[in-house]
Amino acid sequence: MTNLILPTHVAKARAKQVKKEKKKKEESKLPEPTGWRILILPHQGKGKTKGGIILSDKTVQESQIAANVGLVLKVGPDAYNDESRFPNGAWCKKNDWVIFARYAGSRLNIEGGELRLLNDDEILGVVEDPESILSPVTH
Repeated sequence: MTNLILPTHVAKARAKQVKKEKKKKEESKLPEPTGWRILILPHQGKGKTKGGIILSDKTVQESQIAANVGLVLKVGPDAYNDESRFPNGAWCKKNDWVIFARYAGSRLNIEGGELRLLNDDEILGVVEDPESILSPVTH
């Protein structure tokens, strides 16, 4: 076997292309939301507290289940298309961090956590940084 010597810019471009293909393949494994539904990945938070205490995997997983902030992964084809309900347009788009009700949507277990399928009108708000939203308050 011989090694092929490529110019640096060609090698970088190919590496970038391979990375995109891998990401696209991983995304295709995710369920495709139908209708007005939105696929959300709940925020997991950090595995370590500000004080330096390392949290167990179970604690991190429980915080993800209780999370009410998540990343929009996919938006269904009919989401936000009803102009009478959404006169100002879509409330969120892919890659937005959103706030949703604690028990909203359907939970889907996946390797490494869970996903949620929410209706388009279950989005409560959009945030810049998920870390700015602390864990839900329970009274």
